[in-house]
Amino acid sequence: MNLTTKRTLGVVAAVAISFGSVVATSAQAAPKSVTLAFESPLTGSEAGLGQDELLGTQTALYEYNLTNPTVKVNLLTADDQADSSQSPGVALGLAQNKAVIGVVGSCCSGATKAAFPAFKAGRLTVISPSATNATLTDPKSSVNGFPFFHRVAATDAFQGPALARYANKGITSPKDYLIDDASTYGAGLKALSTPSLKKAGVSIVGSDTVIAPATDYSATASKVVASHANVVIYFGYYSDAGKLKKALDLAGYKGAYASGDGTDDLGYITSAGKESAQGTLITSQSVPFELAAPASVLADFTKATKLASPASHAYVTQAYNATNVFLQCIKEGHTTRSSIQSCVATETFTDVTGAKFNFTRYGDIAQGAPVGAYIVKDNDIIPVGNA
Repeated sequence: MNLTTKRTLGVVAAVAISFGSVVATSAQAAPKSVTLAFESPLTGSEAGLGQDELLGTQTALYEYNLTNPTVKVNLLTADDQADSSQSPGVALGLAQNKAVIGVVGSCCSGATKAAFPAFKAGRLTVISPSATNATLTDPKSSVNGFPFFHRVAATDAFQGPALARYANKGITSPKDYLIDDASTYGAGLKALSTPSLKKAGVSIVGSDTVIAPATDYSATASKVVASHANVVIYFGYYSDAGKLKKALDLAGYKGAYASGDGTDDLGYITSAGKESAQGTLITSQSVPFELAAPASVLADFTKATKLASPASHAYVTQAYNATNVFLQCIKEGHTTRSSIQSCVATETFTDVTGAKFNFTRYGDIAQGAPVGAYIVKDNDIIPVGNA
C-alpha cells in the first residue's frame, strides 16, 4: 500500500508501554531499554490502515512483556498520515532519536519511499507490514530502500497478476475499465496488473486517472457506462474506492467492481455505503490474524488490544510478524542500530504460524508470501481463499 496525497501535518507521539524488569550487571551489559517506532497513518482519511496494523505490534509487545525480558522495549508511534509530504519529517524525527533502534512501518508505499533518505542517513532498519510497491526492493530502481528497508508482505509484482485474475474470474467476454488514484501504489499496481489482463485476452475498454482525494466521480462513472465495461478495477485506497463505487451505482453501472489491498479496510464499506459495497472483490497480501494465529496468540491479542477478535482488521498478521523480527533480535542481545541491521539482514525468523522465513539481500521475504482473495458481504470483508 502507499499514498502520496497531501494532508495536514503528521504528529509523532510517544506511547507509554512498560516491558518487564531491568537487569544490568556490568558496564558491558545490555542497555536497560530500547525503543521501537511504529510509523503509519494514525489520523486522516486512511487512518484505519495504520490503526489496524498497530494492533499486531501491540500484541507482539504484550507477549514480549510476558517473558519478563532483561531489556525493556518502549514503543513510539509516529503518524505520517500516509502522506509522502509528511513522512520525510516524521522519519527524520525518528532517525534523530538515538533511542530508536528499529521502525515498523510505514503501511503505505509512497510514505515509505519518501522516508528512505532520512532512514538511510540515520542507518535505521525498517520493516514494513504492507508497503507493497515493487520498486521499493528492486535493485534496479533508483528509489529502493537498500540496505535498510525490509517487508513481510508480497510485492505488487505478485498482487497485480492476482488482482487481474480475480477481478475477471467467471466473467464471460470481460471488458475492463481501469482507474487509478495517481499514487505510487495505485499507479504502480495498475501498471503491474495491465500486462496480465492483456495476456489473458481481456479487452481493456478504458483507462482513467483521478487524483485522490476527489469529491466528484460522476464524470468518470459516465465514461465507464459509455464504454460498456463489465469489470471496473480501482487502483487506490478505500476512501476514494468507496466514493467511486457509489458514483458508478448512481450512473447505472451493473458490472463487477474490484480493487487491491488499499481497499482492504472496513472504511471502504463506510465510504461506499453498505448496499453499494456489497459484492466488491478485493485482493490483499493480508493473511487474517484470526486464521493464522493459534488460540494462545488470539487470547494474547484480546488482552493486549481489549478487542474480542482481530476479524476485519487488515495486516495484523504482518505487523505482528514484523515486530517479532525486531523482538527476536533484541532477545539475542542486538540493541544497537548496526547490530539490529545485521540481525535482520542475516538471520532466520518465525512467523505467527510457526513457519520460518528470512529476507533477501534487497529486503523481501525469500520464501514468498501469499495474495488472498476477499469479497464484501454485509458489513465485513470476507476471505475466500487465494487469488
